[in-house]
Amino acid sequence: MAAAPAPPQAPPKPTWAPGEPVRPWFRPTIRIRLTLLYGGMFLIAGILLLSIIYLLAAQAVQVGSQLPFKIVDGSVTSEVCNFPDKAPPAEFNEAMNACVNEQRQHALDELLTRSLFALVGLSVIAFAFGYAMAGRVLSPLGQITRTARRVVGSDLSRRIELDGPDDELKELADTFDEMLERLERAFTAQQRFVANASHELRTPLAINRTLLEVHLSDPGAPDELRQLGKTLLATNERSEQLVEGLLLLARSDNQIVERKPVDLAEVATRAVDQARGEAEAKGVEFRGRRSPVVVQGNGVLLERIALNLVQNAVRYNVREGGWVEVTTELSHGQAVLVVSNTGPVVPAYEIDNLFEPFRRLRQERTGSDKGVGLGLSIARSVARAHGGRIIAEPREGGGLVMRVFLPV
Repeated sequence: MAAAPAPPQAPPKPTWAPGEPVRPWFRPTIRIRLTLLYGGMFLIAGILLLSIIYLLAAQAVQVGSQLPFKIVDGSVTSEVCNFPDKAPPAEFNEAMNACVNEQRQHALDELLTRSLFALVGLSVIAFAFGYAMAGRVLSPLGQITRTARRVVGSDLSRRIELDGPDDELKELADTFDEMLERLERAFTAQQRFVANASHELRTPLAINRTLLEVHLSDPGAPDELRQLGKTLLATNERSEQLVEGLLLLARSDNQIVERKPVDLAEVATRAVDQARGEAEAKGVEFRGRRSPVVVQGNGVLLERIALNLVQNAVRYNVREGGWVEVTTELSHGQAVLVVSNTGPVVPAYEIDNLFEPFRRLRQERTGSDKGVGLGLSIARSVARAHGGRIIAEPREGGGLVMRVFLPV
């Protein structure tokens, strides 16, 4: 009897986070770089000027040259130099030359020392002045940055409206304002389209569902007609789910403006309760401890994240002895929702594809009874709208570990 083949093993987890560039330990701002540029240019110019002055002064005093006069007779006294009392004129002149050259060198050294101190003081002043001037030059960029941050909060009505001379920064601000105006028109058109599509698509599907339910409720309807009605009703229900998913995906791409305190543990518990019937039918057990964690956001959309992840974990599970673990916790100042499950082995290179709309692991785009392929896309979109993110990792032995990080 041949031995049973060993179960497939999950690929090893990468030791580095894919897609995250390695950041240098020191990243100077543009203001610091401009300050270093201004101060460095002044420092180089000061060193060159000091070198030229020193060379000219050394050439003028002519250190090491002979005196233009000689002592022939008599005596010379000095409080600085040590001259011999009685010596031949040649020896006396040599001592005088050495004394004068020493005084010249001392004067040059004194000039160099004082100039270096002056250069250091002026360099400090130059760097401080360069820092102030860099801040003044970059102040329009700060205004552009503040406006961009407000725009990130879904306030597309903001404009920079930079005043000042018609220079490169003014041109950049005007270009940014034009881009914001086009974005505002595009988002307004998108919201109008979503609102109209919500009505135009839901209404005929609701009418079809009502007509099918009325015909199915007729006790005299033939069995073939009943079977056809059930098939059409299931197809109509799938179309409704697809429309709801697409509309929710379109709405959740924007930032959440109105936020309220939401307990992530309560949201996860509701999602588990809604998926419990499906889990029992598939023989999947729920596990996990959910600690109370309060976040600011939209409760309905956050519940959609939890429900999509839990349903995905239940539907893509093993046939026997499967489980889904749902936990919530506070980690490093962020609320974390973790949904892990048993299931088929997921290659690491397939993780990113799971978040694309209508993509399923090793399945066709249509014809699946496990959903319309928008669950993870909606979850990622809603998480981004709340300022969070989702990380998926393959679990050893099969299945996935989904982590949702949300700011508190």
